Amino acid sequence: MRAVEFQEYGGPEVLRPVTAEAPRPGPGQVSIDVAYTGVNFADLKARAEGYRVPALPYVPGLEVSGRVRALGAGVTGLAVGQEVVALTEGGAYAEVAVAEAATVFPVPAGLDLRTAATLPTVLPTAYALVHTVGRLQPGESVLVQGAAGGVGTAVGQLARAAGAGAVYGVVSSAAKAAHAKSHGYDEVFVGAFQEPVREATGGRGADLVLDPVGGDTLRAGLASLAVFGRLVSYGNASGAEPWSVGQPELYPLGVSVSGFSILNLARTAPDALRRLSERAFAKAVDGTVSLPVTAEFPLARAAEAHRLMGGRSSTGKLLLRVAD
Repeated sequence: MRAVEFQEYGGPEVLRPVTAEAPRPGPGQVSIDVAYTGVNFADLKARAEGYRVPALPYVPGLEVSGRVRALGAGVTGLAVGQEVVALTEGGAYAEVAVAEAATVFPVPAGLDLRTAATLPTVLPTAYALVHTVGRLQPGESVLVQGAAGGVGTAVGQLARAAGAGAVYGVVSSAAKAAHAKSHGYDEVFVGAFQEPVREATGGRGADLVLDPVGGDTLRAGLASLAVFGRLVSYGNASGAEPWSVGQPELYPLGVSVSGFSILNLARTAPDALRRLSERAFAKAVDGTVSLPVTAEFPLARAAEAHRLMGGRSSTGKLLLRVAD
């Protein structure tokens, strides 16, 4: 089979097309003939610094759409040839990928494989941030870092549908601000946001802050919370050292901090992941959320997709087209 791997850490140039043996599913696993693979920032971190890489060489990729190729021992509820989407623990930049059966889902009714490939990581993450972990209530305000990315695009729409009083976004360019405003955001700040958020909320601050960046950005988000506000950390794109927060930051306004990682949830609580994902996918089926594919590359050009995402100019969802 065709695949893309890296044998050393570095820039996009370390991604190399290779020919490899197709993996076979073990007990409780499913192999999938891949149609499309989603590109995520976690893939860039894996390539650049070894994030979640068990050994080299390594085939990156965490989500696919395609058709069931084979079922491992003990797998029920799926059939060979069935159209599915799946989360993987790597190996998705390939013509055949393997996933745990608990993280494989039938393609939701009415969606094609290209659209379905946008769902596995982005939409459940966005749904959890707004509802399950963030617990956004009608009338509350939300501030979202990376508002023009895949998760940010979905969050804006979900928050608006949930009755948010105001949806604020933070992006790195005017072009990204325009994208965010077309997907549910009332106001979008380019770059610095702490003072603008206070001004926009009449000094009150935001009820919910969603942060995938970490470091100084997370601390500024914490300082932007309203009384009894909540901050959800769901990434560390900045690469900053692990942070800590305690009584001095939490007590004065009664704020709280929580975290979310869909990849960790897949490992520790797959049943909870299934319930979350099914609720989230329903929002794509009923039209509440649309996830635009803003760039698509053939598998062999995965390095170009990484350059685009790494250059911070991309919006929406990036895909690799695997099936011919």
